[in-house]
Amino acid sequence: MAVKKKATAKKATKKVAKKVAKKTTAKKVAKKTTAKKATKKVAKKTTAKKAAPKATKKAAPKAAKTTAKKAAAPKATKKAAAPKKAKTARKPNAAFMKPLTPSTLLGAVIGGAPLPRTQAVKKIWDYIKKHNLQNPKNKRNILADDKLKPIFGKNEVTMFELTSLVSKHLK
Repeated sequence: MAVKKKATAKKATKKVAKKVAKKTTAKKVAKKTTAKKATKKVAKKTTAKKAAPKATKKAAPKAAKTTAKKAAAPKATKKAAAPKKAKTARKPNAAFMKPLTPSTLLGAVIGGAPLPRTQAVKKIWDYIKKHNLQNPKNKRNILADDKLKPIFGKNEVTMFELTSLVSKHLK
């Protein structure tokens, strides 16, 4: 009779263990789904903030719960939008707008009148396009003609070198 009681007791403990295991897995699944929903809500509201990397599996559900609570808090209290400031017109930098006199070599291409560095480069680009001096195979390269060769110092120049070469001829 004692043997039967032990066998039934073992079966009962196994059943209880299975039920507990089922409950814990169900709870884990429920926590994961609520955590996913909470993180989606938070992600929508705060796109600028980045979530911290999850260190452990146990810490992840706790973090999700706290973020869900934080996400719920802003819903309750809405702040009035701050009045927008009137936009002021953007002022150009005085250093760029300072008129510079071109050298005689550069003056042959863009004219001898003093003008800002930005306008000098713009006029050189107009000259390059007018005389079709861009390399047809590589448009970033500029082929020098008789007027541009003394300014550049070589037959072919990249567009990135252009401003530095031109600034040497402006004072």
